[in-house]
Amino acid sequence: MTPARAAVSASLAARLRRHVERLADEIGERHVLCPEALHAAERYIGDALRSLGYEVSRQSYQAQGVDSANLEVTIAGSGRAAEIVLAGAHYDTVPGSPGADDNASGVAAIVELARLLRGAKPARTIRLVAFVNEEPPFFFWGEMGSKVYARAARQRGDDIRVMLSLEMLGCYSDEPGSQGYPPLLGYFYPAQGNYLAFVSNLRSRRALRNVFDAFRAASDFPAEKLAAPALVPGIGWSDQLSFWREGYPAAMVTDTAFHRYRHYHCPTDTPEKLDYERMARVVEGLARTLETLATP
Repeated sequence: MTPARAAVSASLAARLRRHVERLADEIGERHVLCPEALHAAERYIGDALRSLGYEVSRQSYQAQGVDSANLEVTIAGSGRAAEIVLAGAHYDTVPGSPGADDNASGVAAIVELARLLRGAKPARTIRLVAFVNEEPPFFFWGEMGSKVYARAARQRGDDIRVMLSLEMLGCYSDEPGSQGYPPLLGYFYPAQGNYLAFVSNLRSRRALRNVFDAFRAASDFPAEKLAAPALVPGIGWSDQLSFWREGYPAAMVTDTAFHRYRHYHCPTDTPEKLDYERMARVVEGLARTLETLATP
């Protein structure tokens, strides 16, 4: 890496850290039981995106009597603008956790992807979305923010070619045995938790392959992919589930959460635990991946 490239990456790492610290340290746990914090997180994300010159669309609804909102920015395509490539991350937390990795890391990536993609001229439209209310009690059966979003997208007839759910991007380790797996998978994947995982259900396996190949072409960061039945623990445990239910191809991009990160859903999920230098490399690779996917 050249000195100039290293300086750019270090600057990105510093910005990612600031976003995570703002959300996890200063705002803290954010969910409908702490509506002031949830709304503070929404304001912070919206202000960060507007400061980059974007118009932020707010999709609001009521969840347990609390005003809740998904936030969206759009990078318009030309030529094939009706086709959409979407990346999203949820900004709420479980009660009792400040949610640095889960999922301030994903939200920080969304903001910095918006920065890196300014000036992009894709053929397909790129949408970046911060989702509310992914965590329990909304996950799976409740009014998840991504469920509200995906349902509205289907009703509008949106042509979403692929959705990427950015779910925990900050934990990496080169220690042998630092990576866990569901039964049997450990025989086929690395023992070190130093890679980025791309995961989908079987129906989205073609889209997963396209996303994975685009990332591998864009970045030398270690990466693995897995298409498996949604019943495998962790495969469907984020916002990609909402898009699968509406018939859209979707994949999760993750550090594998509880299979690697021992602070998952704990009070100890705090900003100093994350590896911002490797996060920066991941985000740089994802920005180029989105550009590739949006320029077929």
